[in-house]
Amino acid sequence: MSDNHVVVITTTDSEEAAGELARAVVEARLAACVQVGAPVRSVYRWDGEVRDDREWQLWIKTAYDRAAELTDFLTARHSYDTPEVLVLPVLGGNPDYLAWLTEETRPTPPHRTP
Repeated sequence: MSDNHVVVITTTDSEEAAGELARAVVEARLAACVQVGAPVRSVYRWDGEVRDDREWQLWIKTAYDRAAELTDFLTARHSYDTPEVLVLPVLGGNPDYLAWLTEETRPTPPHRTP
């Protein structure tokens, strides 16, 4: 079991907004990788009305110790009043991938020797 890694899910109202948010979190080293999914259909209640909208879903892979800062980052930069930000545990995976994920989410990248 890997309790050091999480997947954070959020949605946006456009492909452009999803791409901008994905790039911003990777550039800020708050995520190692973000997958932007094709439009999903979201049915939800908002302001007393049932809505049925297309949204773009982001699967954000990060280290557990970056989740709180990532949540704050997403909430501050999101176009929604109350954005979906769900943090899901990673129970396991390819050890090399998980090591890369941790390395890419460090505030200062480690020095690599050729």
